[in-house]
Amino acid sequence: MSATAAVTSSAAVVRPVRISSLSSKSPLPSAFSVAFSTPGREIPRRRLVLVTCSAGDGGAKPTVLVAEKLGEAGVKLLEEFANVDCSYNLTPEELNTKISLCDALIVRSGTKVSREVFESSHGRLKVVGRAGVGIDNVDLGAATEFGCLVVNAPTANTIAAAEHGIALLAAMARNVAQADASVKAGEWKRNKYVGVSLVGKTLAVLGFGKVGSEVARRAKGLGMHVISHDPYAPADRARALGVELVSFDEAISTADFISLHMPLTPATSKMLNDETFAKMKKGVRIVNVARGGVIDEDALVRALDSGIVAQAALDVFAKEPPPQDSKLVHHERVTVTPHLGASTIEAQEGVAIEIAEAVVGALKGELAATAVNAPMVPAEVLTELKPYVILAEKLGRLAVQLVAGGSGVKSVKVTYASARATDDLDTRLLRAMITKGIVEPISDVYINLVNADYTAKQRGLRISEERVLLDGLPENPLEAITVQLGNVESKFASALSDSGEIRVEGRVKDGIPHLTKVGSFEVDVSLEGSIILCRQVDQPGMIGTVGRVLGEANVNVSFMSVGRIAPRKQAVMAIGVDEQPSKETLKKIGEIPAVEEFVFLKL
Repeated sequence: MSATAAVTSSAAVVRPVRISSLSSKSPLPSAFSVAFSTPGREIPRRRLVLVTCSAGDGGAKPTVLVAEKLGEAGVKLLEEFANVDCSYNLTPEELNTKISLCDALIVRSGTKVSREVFESSHGRLKVVGRAGVGIDNVDLGAATEFGCLVVNAPTANTIAAAEHGIALLAAMARNVAQADASVKAGEWKRNKYVGVSLVGKTLAVLGFGKVGSEVARRAKGLGMHVISHDPYAPADRARALGVELVSFDEAISTADFISLHMPLTPATSKMLNDETFAKMKKGVRIVNVARGGVIDEDALVRALDSGIVAQAALDVFAKEPPPQDSKLVHHERVTVTPHLGASTIEAQEGVAIEIAEAVVGALKGELAATAVNAPMVPAEVLTELKPYVILAEKLGRLAVQLVAGGSGVKSVKVTYASARATDDLDTRLLRAMITKGIVEPISDVYINLVNADYTAKQRGLRISEERVLLDGLPENPLEAITVQLGNVESKFASALSDSGEIRVEGRVKDGIPHLTKVGSFEVDVSLEGSIILCRQVDQPGMIGTVGRVLGEANVNVSFMSVGRIAPRKQAVMAIGVDEQPSKETLKKIGEIPAVEEFVFLKL
């Protein structure tokens, strides 16, 4: 197909979403996020709807079950709209019995909202509210399958968590906990508990979101020099606080103190480990009020024993509560608290009000930006768009992994090539999935069609869209999707377009998403498993040489494609692999004389 001159362009605009007069007979518009069925589980082909409880049923009030302690202000707000049942410490069996009589459920982190809960509700449960940020205790897939909206309260804890981080920072530096225990034991050892000053010291804030930026603000007030690493932090916001954005390696190698504020994701799991501790300044001090799993706790004990880490102050642990015989908890140079980051009177009341407002709004048929899922789109729309939705997310995920260390992603341009008229192609779902692919790998935000534009705006991420109208019959919704990231550095120079942007293009072939272009190089690989990209000198035997290195490491190659500028010049080899190669294997690939650069991308 050839492109005509017709090109349309638009930018993502954030608008509040409201659903009016929903009922069990009124279908949802397609402006909702999509949920895919899990392999092996058959989901009935039906349109799921969100039923309001403020109308119908003879005007009866909806019922809200509050299964864990909620602040009084939140309970009062709920009581103005619904019948409220505060029943705490329910067993799973008791919860399953009660839930069939409830329209909404509010929990904290202690109650598991499993598939059985949704099945036991027999379709009546419309909203689950998580009074806090994390939603690990809610089965999101089951919630979406059963047409139940899940909302959380992500903002009310911010100040409390930041204040606790600063409290631990100061208490650690001055040995407050250890000195307190010593005096209460009848000792008076002033020389043993000499501390260190905070003024003039460098604090590295890893994760410059809501909590991280508030910690930075307060640390500046204590006279500290603050640097931060966060690939999504807007540079202008950091500059406004007097904070310098740096690469991860620079942050951990120059800091006197490190404060962790990133979510727990596959990319951040055990981010602080033996390898990263070895790069730190000897005598560094570490504070963690984020998630326990971002630190390899055994490695931290080794770093403390060796003197690389002088002290640590921890509010969170990989397993909570931690084992009673935990070496880390009992280490004499570690200060610990039992996950108190959000535990202030003000924060608890704020969370209660935030989650109550979100639940009431949802029962009225409104969808807040704190929604972490939404009902499924109509089956016929999903069937047609499904491979393109997968393609969009994987292109976003692939593109962001090509961004080099200290670069922050701000500008994303998406181009859709299609023979369909503008009115016949709604790209909101595709844009949401690209946002999902870019943001979710390093965030605890769950992206869907409801909150994608809001989340992008909050992170300073501008997404513009362009459509290229192609000649021909519009048999397929799209011919190609191109994702470009502007004003960033690339780990893989060959991924840069002629205009200096990271550029990846993909198409759907026989229902399977394919990567078809990287920078200016044309390739053709299925977007499954993981991919190794190599730029090489185009010469005989390269495919065999790289394949032999992978084969010797027992890494299975699923496909391989080579795109080149011209014979015997530069080429890009794209290799699909089923397993993640070891660092040693990747190093061997990099040591092949004809390989000029390479990168491993996990999809």
